[in-house]
Amino acid sequence: MKQICLAVAATLIAEPSFAQQPTARPDPPVLKEVTGEFPKADRLEARVLTATVQPGTASPWHTHPTPVVVYVVEGTFTLELEGREPIHRKAGEALLEPINVKVRAANHSQSPAKVVIFQVSEPEKPFMEASK
Repeated sequence: MKQICLAVAATLIAEPSFAQQPTARPDPPVLKEVTGEFPKADRLEARVLTATVQPGTASPWHTHPTPVVVYVVEGTFTLELEGREPIHRKAGEALLEPINVKVRAANHSQSPAKVVIFQVSEPEKPFMEASK
């Protein structure tokens, strides 16, 4: 009986249980912001886009019909907003763009800014609308 107990104990020590295996877990949120502006519909489309904003350039002024989340992968990104202070984010940071506010993406630094852009909207909604 003693030999059986030792054999079982040796097996348990030699082969760690599943519960002892490392578990993959996400890092803390990069951005956690509450908004009531996300669309509510039977069907929604998730969009994930990438963009590189070259130094000294900016997008045209535009609006978004639904919130857009921008995550900066590399460099420094500036969101200019009509009538508001600009928002600056660096690599590893994110921001939530407001809806129906004139904005433009800009890069005032000396190196490219690479970003990942997330948007959830009704499938027929455009990603952005040019400002007049």
